[in-house]
Amino acid sequence: MQKLALVFFIAFELCYYLLIAQTGIVEHFSSNIFAMAPLPIGGVIGSILSFAIKISQKNKIFIFLTVQLIVSMFYPNLNAFLLLILGISVGALAPLLINELKKASNIQLGFALAISYALGTFLFTYDASKRTGIAILFTILTLISSFFLDMKKHKDLTKNSSNYSLFIMVLWIFLDSSLFETLSRDIDISIWRDGFSLEIATFHIIGVVCAFYFKMEKVQKELLIITLFALSYLFYFLQEPLILSIIYPFVISFYNVVILQTIVKKDLKTLGIYMVFIGWVASGAGLFVALENLILYVPLLFFISLIKILITQIQNKEIAYV
Repeated sequence: MQKLALVFFIAFELCYYLLIAQTGIVEHFSSNIFAMAPLPIGGVIGSILSFAIKISQKNKIFIFLTVQLIVSMFYPNLNAFLLLILGISVGALAPLLINELKKASNIQLGFALAISYALGTFLFTYDASKRTGIAILFTILTLISSFFLDMKKHKDLTKNSSNYSLFIMVLWIFLDSSLFETLSRDIDISIWRDGFSLEIATFHIIGVVCAFYFKMEKVQKELLIITLFALSYLFYFLQEPLILSIIYPFVISFYNVVILQTIVKKDLKTLGIYMVFIGWVASGAGLFVALENLILYVPLLFFISLIKILITQIQNKEIAYV
């Protein structure tokens, strides 16, 4: 029961973030950055509160999930104050959720991610303004699951995993957010609304499995992720929805597992700080790119990232020879 509770806790909160905080509110407010501004501001505050409040982890989770549930009852008619409060609750729960991953095995995390990606994919086309029931149901399921969380920690989630720099993780999130926000607004190639949900969900799951069980060096994974993102952008520009529905979900799942394996090793304070940049700054920058139609300039980052990876590789070889 405790293992299943952790799976559901992770899965349904991730679904809530995707369907409500990330896409639902953005669509309902017609991508009005100024109207939505209290949400990311609250997210930053919540990330800090996650470690600043000195009470037990379970009590923090209960408090912020309760707040999330109350605000969800008013969704989608959220004023600036309620958006701020929702941002605080979601922002605080993100590092708390990742901290709970220290208790998860690879199999538990794999199932949780598979459930969240599948549900998120098939519910993505549901009218954003009619997701009140989804918001309430997923929060209740997460809250109930939190009561049964196991206190025992497992060892295999970070086994043989590498540490990746904050810069490279922020870059991946930015590349993902820029393409995702652009795709979700593109009437010519919206892969979620064009009948590719099954392909997307399938390759999300394949990406999760490959991330856990493909043994690769750190630099090889970085090159693979950057290459797959480059291909995703290429097939978006070429207007190839089927190929995009295969490559893009795969790289999303793959890099998210890599990020989780890195940041789960951090203490709660570091997690909170990381989430400011990973969860809010990078994704917010991606949204800005989509709204301002700047996606044509994003490929320049691929060259910057490749140069950085090559420089790091050269430096590592020089150190090895010393």
